[in-house]
Amino acid sequence: MTTVDTGRTHRLGPVTDIPVGEGRAYAVDGHQIAVFRLRGGGLRAVSAVCPHAGGPIADGLIDAKVVICPLHQHVYDLATGCSTTGQPPLRVYDVRTDDDGILMLTT
Repeated sequence: MTTVDTGRTHRLGPVTDIPVGEGRAYAVDGHQIAVFRLRGGGLRAVSAVCPHAGGPIADGLIDAKVVICPLHQHVYDLATGCSTTGQPPLRVYDVRTDDDGILMLTT
């Protein structure tokens, strides 16, 4: 697992901007971040660009544990960023909610 370390909190927007079971891409400090709203209510955040061929990870299909890149169906674990199909890992970001929406934390 690789994480970005900048020691800051970023407010991304309202949770309702992301439909349940889908993802949205956000630009944060020059990085594209895909944030997913899981059906169980949790959030996950990973790099928004597939390391294989630059696919838009935020547009991928998700379940409670993985995201599938929409271009070539490579599978990535949402908690660790590790690929189950032999690709380099995605970066994983700490994301949570407060009363005002989605927060991405970097330490």
